[in-house]
Amino acid sequence: MVPVPNSTAVAWASEAAWREPERSPCLVGVFPVVYYSILLGLGLPVNILTAVALSRLATRTKKSSYWYLLALTTSDILTQIFIIFMGFILQTAILARAVPSAFIHAVNVLEFTAIHASIWVTVLLTVDRYVALCHPLRYRTVSYPQRTRKIIVAVFAVALATGVPFYWWLDMWRDADPPTALDRVLKWMHAITVYFLPCSILLATNSIVICKLKRQRHLGGGRPRLNKTTALLLAVTIIFIVLWAPRTIVMICHLYVASVKRDWRVHLALDIANMLAMLNTTLNFFLYCFVSRTFRRAVGEVLRAHPWHSPRPSSAHITAPKLREPLAGTAL
Repeated sequence: MVPVPNSTAVAWASEAAWREPERSPCLVGVFPVVYYSILLGLGLPVNILTAVALSRLATRTKKSSYWYLLALTTSDILTQIFIIFMGFILQTAILARAVPSAFIHAVNVLEFTAIHASIWVTVLLTVDRYVALCHPLRYRTVSYPQRTRKIIVAVFAVALATGVPFYWWLDMWRDADPPTALDRVLKWMHAITVYFLPCSILLATNSIVICKLKRQRHLGGGRPRLNKTTALLLAVTIIFIVLWAPRTIVMICHLYVASVKRDWRVHLALDIANMLAMLNTTLNFFLYCFVSRTFRRAVGEVLRAHPWHSPRPSSAHITAPKLREPLAGTAL
């Protein structure tokens, strides 16, 4: 016969455990922490290198596309700092989310600002390529560095303004309560502004660009004139659409299917979706290197200009004075 006090204690403990705000078991263990640490350790240096190389190209060539790529790289750096470091590594791994709620919500504003800036700069780059290919005569009058820089500053300002409402974003990892009406509005606003609407613009403009290139091929009887900037844009667009789709789907499922805290499958899906989305912040450097020889040369110039790559005196530099000395003596 089991004593009554023990059974009461067990029942109380089970009820307390059910009410305790602990999230569902994380099946991937410490893998996200290791993954984000590697992603930050690799992605932040290459993005800084990319920013330096693109700033040189933008200043040297006076092309608007390089300014947009530089803005995209800057937003990727901000995403890695605010989301990967402050959001995942600092809050989750180091502090175990033992931080004030106001700090978490303030970081949310910075995270969504970086996301909005990154995505809408990509949209601007797509529109810029569309105008360059489909309206080449008008392109020079509407796209120039001074105007491009003003547009980029305006996009970052709007991204900050649109990130402020996400201060009240529901923390899916800690809040066990069902989503409120405000949380539903924010999540649908997020899904529309960072995925559905940008993807619609990207797909529409890229489809027009591809059709334009095919029409040029048929008229010219040869291969389509696909320059490297356009090829790079298509690659960046496809990777963004593919890597951000899982996060958008899981976020909507969280609203109507199950909570992260109550269903380990949603927890696992959200972990994987976030890891895929953040991978997008590191791949651009390798895409630029693969597609553009000009970018590879600019990266090489930046690396060679670093102090540890300063060239040592060669034999030619050493022997040059010896060759000139007899000539000077003869002249005297």
